[in-house]
Amino acid sequence: MLMFLFLVVALAVVVAAVTLAVVGGGESAPLPEVAPERLQDPLPADRPVDAADVENLRFPVAPRGYRMADVDDALGRLGAELAERDARIADLESALAGARAAATHAHPAPHARPETGEGQEDQR
Repeated sequence: MLMFLFLVVALAVVVAAVTLAVVGGGESAPLPEVAPERLQDPLPADRPVDAADVENLRFPVAPRGYRMADVDDALGRLGAELAERDARIADLESALAGARAAATHAHPAPHARPETGEGQEDQR
């Protein structure tokens, strides 16, 4: 029984010592406030985003995951650029279809070979 009591007291002392070490024991000043970590390399503002920019994009970790403002800004930018590219692709495809249609109507393809022309011999 005496040994059990000694182990309980020793365990309480060890737990108290670890708790004081973690909390700081009141001997030192409290830790200074640190500014929240921000996105170091945001998406470039002076040119369109390319695949390498997206691959290199790393969000800083916040206490509960990622900073929502950084993620929302990046996703908003990517969404806007993708919408712009999709509109540009649609415009170019429609212009290409119009150019092909105009070329087809201006120069109809012959369906049959002409009877007279170069390379044909006169059969008299």
